[in-house]
Amino acid sequence: MLLKRIQLQKTILHRLCRLSGLMVVFGCVAGLAISDTACAAVSQTCADPEIWVFSTRHLPGICKVPTVVNPSVQRYEPTSCRWLSDDLGTLLGGKGPLIIFLHGNRYDPYSAKKQGIQLSRRCNALASQSVDTQFMIYSWPSQQDGCLLKDGRSKYRRCFTEGHYLAWLLGQISPERPVVFIGYSFGALITLEALEDRVAAENAGYPVSPWQHRPGDTRLIFVAPAVRCDAFSPCGKYRKTLACVDRVSLTINSRDDALRFFHLLDTRTKVDALGCTGMPRRWMPSEIRYSAIDARNIIGREHGLTLYLRSNTLMQRICGEAYGGLENLSHETVLKKNQEHQDVK
Repeated sequence: MLLKRIQLQKTILHRLCRLSGLMVVFGCVAGLAISDTACAAVSQTCADPEIWVFSTRHLPGICKVPTVVNPSVQRYEPTSCRWLSDDLGTLLGGKGPLIIFLHGNRYDPYSAKKQGIQLSRRCNALASQSVDTQFMIYSWPSQQDGCLLKDGRSKYRRCFTEGHYLAWLLGQISPERPVVFIGYSFGALITLEALEDRVAAENAGYPVSPWQHRPGDTRLIFVAPAVRCDAFSPCGKYRKTLACVDRVSLTINSRDDALRFFHLLDTRTKVDALGCTGMPRRWMPSEIRYSAIDARNIIGREHGLTLYLRSNTLMQRICGEAYGGLENLSHETVLKKNQEHQDVK
């Protein structure tokens, strides 16, 4: 009886050893498969379009458009997935469409880059792009600083400084080059402040690169814009900036809890946010392509671009409005718009 028991144990042990050997073998194969999959995923992650960062985080506050700016400029290297210092002239020397992403409040440098890459990848997957498209992340000092209301007021004031810096940058861009602004939250305010600066400079007779009726296509793609709701009204503060654009796309959220406090940021005006109330179509000139959508049923009451990035419905719309038709803008189209501009003069 004892011998049978010993023999049975040996048999079981032998089978377990064989099974262990198979597990080791299959484990190694599975490990190799996972490793290959991970490498493939990394390669796919790094296959990005040309992405840049234009940073003003180290620059001081200013009250007018500067004559000289020394920003920090970096280019994303997809093969190594690293950010490398580069020259602004290389960025501005491109001929294809320039997409400018302007983030909102409470972004540190890392999160601005990370979300910019996410947005670029989403649009790269959802919309056709020209091979020479450049995607630029406008990174400004918006990292969290203090309680919500105090921090919001501080960043609201900083947006006017950023508008001056962005206005300087726009003055360096060729008038024929298509430019798309994707402004989230305070990013929309910075955009309009910059365009207002360009209009004022042109009307004052300064020799600057034209933005009113410029030949290159110009688009405003605003997501939950932290801008006063009467911005584009007939007597609105930013009404004149519409002479600078060809397309305006609004994605608002009428349930956004954060935007409901917008009227507290500027105690002099106390107006609601465009990103919460929207605007009537009649405020937009007929020659401008305009679209708007309320994302309340998709986003809910939260305020965060990540929520929009997760929605295929919203991203297809946002990316389509940003990139749609840019690759078909021919030299003849630019010449036609340029001639129309001359006729207006």
